[in-house]
Amino acid sequence: MLDALVGGRLYGAPQRRPGKAETTFVTAKLRATAGDNESTVLVNVIAFDEAAATALLALNDGDTVALSGSITPKVWTDKQGIARPAIDMVAHQVMSAYQVGRSQWNGD
Repeated sequence: MLDALVGGRLYGAPQRRPGKAETTFVTAKLRATAGDNESTVLVNVIAFDEAAATALLALNDGDTVALSGSITPKVWTDKQGIARPAIDMVAHQVMSAYQVGRSQWNGD
């Protein structure tokens, strides 16, 4: 696994899901632009940290967000048999325009 900062737009709404032993976690999908600024990479996000989970749940489909956490590169094959890149991420920190605005006004 690698530590990374990934930015992009949410693809669908984040969802809270039940975990083991009465715990919960949040999943989301993010479309990030690849290095060529044309193709996108799908990032499968999971957040166990409650602060990161709450921040993700406050966002909607299409919102821009930056996530910090550990990533694992993957490859998946679509219905046409084409190999596509993907990234699995465990998000530890979530930053959106909403947090930036709040931080500036509250002096945090």
